[in-house]
Amino acid sequence: QVQLVESGGGLVRPGGSLRLSCAISGDISRLAYMGWYRQAPGDQRDAVAIFFEPGHVNYADSVKGRFTISRDNIKNTVDLQMNDLKPEDTAVYYCVVNTGGPPGYWGQGTQVTVSS
Repeated sequence: QVQLVESGGGLVRPGGSLRLSCAISGDISRLAYMGWYRQAPGDQRDAVAIFFEPGHVNYADSVKGRFTISRDNIKNTVDLQMNDLKPEDTAVYYCVVNTGGPPGYWGQGTQVTVSS
C-alpha cells in the first residue's frame, strides 16, 4: 500500500511563490508516473506536472516556465516549486503516484490560494 502526504499549501499574493512537498511511503518499485494534479472549484482535476518513468517530465501549458517539479529518490519525496503565482492557480493540489493502472494513489490534497 502506498501512502502520500502533501504539505506546503497556503495563501500567497499574486507574483509570490510556494513549494509543495509530497512524502511517499510504501512500495513504488513499479512506478509508472508520479506528480501533481490540481482541481479548482467547479472544474475537473487536471495534471500540472508529471514525471513519467523512465525520465520524461510533462508540464501543463499554463504553468510552463513558472512551476518546477523535482524528486528525491532517497527521501521518497516529490516537490512542486511554484513561482510567479497567479489567481488562476488557486486550487486544491493533489500528489499522485501510479504503479501501473488506474486509479493510482492520491494524497488528501493541499489548498493553494492566490489572492491580494
